Parts: sequence; structure tokens; C-alpha cells
Amino acid sequence: MPKDGFKSITVSETVYDKFFDVYQKNKEDLLMKGVNSFSGYITYMLEEMMQKDKTFARYAPKLEKISVDGDRVILKDNIKNRIAEVTIQRGELFCQLCEEKDCVHIGFVFSLPDVYEILNAKGIRHPK
Repeated sequence: MPKDGFKSITVSETVYDKFFDVYQKNKEDLLMKGVNSFSGYITYMLEEMMQKDKTFARYAPKLEKISVDGDRVILKDNIKNRIAEVTIQRGELFCQLCEEKDCVHIGFVFSLPDVYEILNAKGIRHPK
């Protein structure tokens, strides 16, 4: 029974083990982010995923991923009826359509889980 103010969930051992392995491997970096327990790590991951989903849900009808090719992502902007190309330039994302480093297209690219993982591995973060 969880303590007051908390709920428990059940996941398969496989899922638990995968998350626990990642937590163990990244414990030091997570401490810098204020995550000091496995439970805190799961909460952190869920909150991060909800934030990505919120961004994705907000722009998904307006934007579509066409392709990911090396250091660029091609999007279809259904509002402008244009193709937007987002590239990596000098370690940052740059939108060729808007000619900006922070626009709706950049935000959408960061909301794509597969692309986000690649960017995160390259040390590219979303401008806040």
C-alpha cells in the first residue's frame, strides 16, 4: 500500500528492468537534475513524456513528419501548405522555412520521440 499522496502502478518485470538499468547507468547525471531515486526517475520520465505529448497533440494536425535524413528533418506544414526543412547548424536546430532557431517547426521536431533521442544523444537541447 503506497503512502498518502501516492499511487502505485504495475508494470512487467521486463519494463521495470529496462527502466532500472537506464536509471542505474545515469544515476550521476540524474542527481544533477534533482532525481535522487528510482521512483523519482519514473516520475521524471512520465512528466517529460506528457510534456512531449502535449506539444505533439498541439501541433500534430498542423504539422507532419515526412522524413528524417542525416542532419535534417523534413516536415509538411499544413497551415502554410509548405514544406519545412529543419537542419542542424553549428550544434543547433535551424528552420530553413522560417529562417529561425526557435519556431513551431523546431518545437515539433523536438516533440518527435525518435528524433528527440538522436538530438539528445548529440547534445542538442530545445531552447526554452
